[in-house]
Amino acid sequence: MAFRPLPLGPGPQVDRRSFLAGVGAAFVAGLGPRSASALDRADALFGASCRRPDGSYGCAVFSDRGEIVSTVTLPERGHDIAFDRISGRAVVFSRRPRTFAVVFEPASGRTLQTLTSPEGRHFFGHGFFSPDGALLYATENDYDGARGMIGVYDVAAGYRRIGEFPSHGMDTHEALLMPDGETIAVANGGIETHPDYGRQMLNIPTMEPSIAFIDRRTGELIDKQLLPQGLHKLSLHHIAVDARQRVWFGGQYQGPAGDAPPLVGFAEAGKALTLSKMPPSDLAGLGNYIGSVATSRDGARVAVSSPVGNTTLILQAATGDILSRHAIIDGCGLAPDGSGFLATTGAGQLMRLEADDRPTRADLEWDNHILALDALA
Repeated sequence: MAFRPLPLGPGPQVDRRSFLAGVGAAFVAGLGPRSASALDRADALFGASCRRPDGSYGCAVFSDRGEIVSTVTLPERGHDIAFDRISGRAVVFSRRPRTFAVVFEPASGRTLQTLTSPEGRHFFGHGFFSPDGALLYATENDYDGARGMIGVYDVAAGYRRIGEFPSHGMDTHEALLMPDGETIAVANGGIETHPDYGRQMLNIPTMEPSIAFIDRRTGELIDKQLLPQGLHKLSLHHIAVDARQRVWFGGQYQGPAGDAPPLVGFAEAGKALTLSKMPPSDLAGLGNYIGSVATSRDGARVAVSSPVGNTTLILQAATGDILSRHAIIDGCGLAPDGSGFLATTGAGQLMRLEADDRPTRADLEWDNHILALDALA
């Protein structure tokens, strides 16, 4: 099905009043005392997929203090979240190769709708809304065709899937909308997978990871940046945009464990990829695996996490220099928080990096990613 473009619209910022108006005063008033108190004290809200103590899966909305505001139940493991600033609604995507995405109200955790990817497609776990909230974009796998796709969903039509266009690569993982509101940046990991083989990697010798820039209204390729041939086993999965509109990426190396390839760099349309040089000790601490990438709210710093190496680094975006190092066991989730970053672990810890706050612990196991729903002024 061809992609049908819709007009662009501006994306306003969200403050406390407009957020509460978007999610609905009626159900906010109906929250339990504990959740209502957590929401009232919050300066910012975040969302993350999680696993509960009974082994079931969900997605939790929590405050910058680590207090749980709401949870939504998922049929299986979730991955990342998209948030619509216009309606105040969110979508949590299943982890590949699953086929569901759940639309929910962040403040109450009420499920509004469950989406299913079409036949021959599965979700890759990431997506985003258009600036006007009219469209939802999702990274998907055309697994029989061995190509990545961007699925397009019409929000007003009940999230009806109205089209798709190629990601111009394979293993399409995280996709972000650039600040111009028109360009999609996509991390194509380059790995062929098929649901018949679970998460088995089928093409390691011929991988072709890339960062692609795509026109969101037409699906046309603007530019595509490839890694050097000697690094073709460095799968690119996660990205974030800095103040200079450079797309920072983190890699997951599929070659020999004894290799020590560069794992972090940035892409700009029309220019070759730039790889950051790190001291060997810092590179070794990442275990050849970056699980999440985030930029600070001012775009001046970049945080990268490795749950494999139990290490999180914060870099200066302008130079690539390492500003701080954090030893975090099974730490993966990252999001901007105030002037710094918020981090989560698989053991349920939540901590502010570059701050004196001690970690808090939820009765949940956090999954790979955090989304900052937005600052609530």
